[in-house]
Amino acid sequence: MTLALAAVIGLAVGFLGGLLGKGGSAIATPMLHAIGVPAIVAVAAPLPATIPSTIVAGYAYSREKLVDWRVFRWSVWFGVPSTVFGALLTRWISGGSLVKVTDVVLIALGIRLVLGALEAKPEVPLVVHSPGWQLAVVAVAVGVVSGLLANSGGFLLAPLFMAVLRLPVKSALASSLAVASVLALPGTIVHAALGHMNWTIVLVFGSTSVPLSFLGARTALRTDPQHLERIYGGALIVLGAVFLIIS
Repeated sequence: MTLALAAVIGLAVGFLGGLLGKGGSAIATPMLHAIGVPAIVAVAAPLPATIPSTIVAGYAYSREKLVDWRVFRWSVWFGVPSTVFGALLTRWISGGSLVKVTDVVLIALGIRLVLGALEAKPEVPLVVHSPGWQLAVVAVAVGVVSGLLANSGGFLLAPLFMAVLRLPVKSALASSLAVASVLALPGTIVHAALGHMNWTIVLVFGSTSVPLSFLGARTALRTDPQHLERIYGGALIVLGAVFLIIS
């Protein structure tokens, strides 16, 4: 029953990840924990599937030339070592604490998305001239949190790209997926080395989440992103609150 539910969760997470430029682990962690997966495994297990799912979804966006490659390069340079550092910190931080942090982050992200969706944003990518230090700060912060929460950073990258770097919505989603596909790799390696992976859960979850990520990305490219943000943000607030109460 747990494996069947993990497969269903993979379907939902894969579609939503592709839809809004996120790896989806921030949603998957509390869901997996709620169906009985041990906390630290629920934190780590969604991460390996993030690599192929973000690549698949990112491909759909890149064909539309929406990825900002300057933002991508800075995010990878500073984000990869920060992700390794954050993942190593999980040796001293309990899985239960990380799950609760994820629940709180879900609520905060949902509020940010709902508020952001009320703002008027351009629908076409612009040339971004953000100073390097801003790009570096975003990448380091996301990297450390990504390593701690084993979520490749997608759930933070897109909102920060929009709020701090002023990227248009779809460009932020596309760039987020491109960066998340890279940041997921060091986190996966470190968490696997620490023995946090249940590979059966990983395979079942990944087998359903990866195919749906492309469909989610294609849907996003054909849908009003502000409308999607409002719906998704509201869902995150509700999910985060529920999981915080029951965890």
